Amino acid sequence: MSRELPSIPAIPAGRICEGIVDAVGGTPLVRLRKYLPGATFQIFAKLESLNPAGSIKDRPARRILEHALSTGALLPGGVVIESSSGNMGIGLAQVCRYHGLRFICVVDPKTTEANLGVLRAYGAEIDLVSEPHPVTGEFLQARIERVQELLRTIPGAFWPNQYANESNAGSHYHTTMHEVATALGGKVDFVFVATSTCGTLRGCGEYVRDHEMATRIIAVDAHGSLIFSDIRAPRMVPGLGAGLRPPLCEPSLVHECVHVSDLDCIVGCRRLMEREAIFAGGSSGGVLSAIERSAAEIPAHAVVVALLPDRGERYLDTLFSDDWVRAHFGEVRSLWRPACR
Repeated sequence: MSRELPSIPAIPAGRICEGIVDAVGGTPLVRLRKYLPGATFQIFAKLESLNPAGSIKDRPARRILEHALSTGALLPGGVVIESSSGNMGIGLAQVCRYHGLRFICVVDPKTTEANLGVLRAYGAEIDLVSEPHPVTGEFLQARIERVQELLRTIPGAFWPNQYANESNAGSHYHTTMHEVATALGGKVDFVFVATSTCGTLRGCGEYVRDHEMATRIIAVDAHGSLIFSDIRAPRMVPGLGAGLRPPLCEPSLVHECVHVSDLDCIVGCRRLMEREAIFAGGSSGGVLSAIERSAAEIPAHAVVVALLPDRGERYLDTLFSDDWVRAHFGEVRSLWRPACR
């Protein structure tokens, strides 16, 4: 006699998109039942890796460029120049390819080969800044200055300026946080947000404020970042923290900041894979480590949302490489792998 299989809920029919950029947004919230055994609160992970170019940066990339095209700030067939450590560059590269725009991405030596490969596949031109800024010692400032040089030499070129463009924050106000609030019926007690340009932080914070939600916005920053600290230190995980406080940062919208280390990020994303079979990147690991660190202060039955910015494939040579991790942090696999393995 055949054994009856458990029923699986039907998957709703997918929406029809008019083009690849129309598929940006609408990412799922996934309840994490195994990540923190014994937790008395609920954790929902918003999987931004399921955007078509692989990260949360797809949202501002589309909004910024399409707004610029609609207003004439960017002309059809024009040139886009931006500084990026990876995800925003890839998001812009996709939108530029779709709309037939030339894209120059200013990067530095910290940009991974995986990200460079994706950028080139989309047709982006790579402009490498090889030395940090002589005064600040930060690559970010050096990249921005290089963008300014290119803007002066290429007439009509458009700079998205992800660090100050209100459309960056607007994309998360109108889509990311709106999706979270709608899916959970407005019952959101905490949202943990990784910081970089602070567009996500700003957009989510303004949405919570304007809709008078009781949600607490928790910024997750990197040790050594200068966004919510004045102590500079080397950082190895791209896309988390920054060498200066971006103009989009509005501290009054943030209820608390949790700083995480590079190792915290590694442990978080490795545990997420081990326990939930979700393949996410370094800043996602930082967000989950911040939740774990804050667990004692989170009330029972609270609803916690973790915004997970990108996917793990872009970190195969670093955070998901046992050899790379061992070379930089020693033998630490026991932090995410059960002793019996």
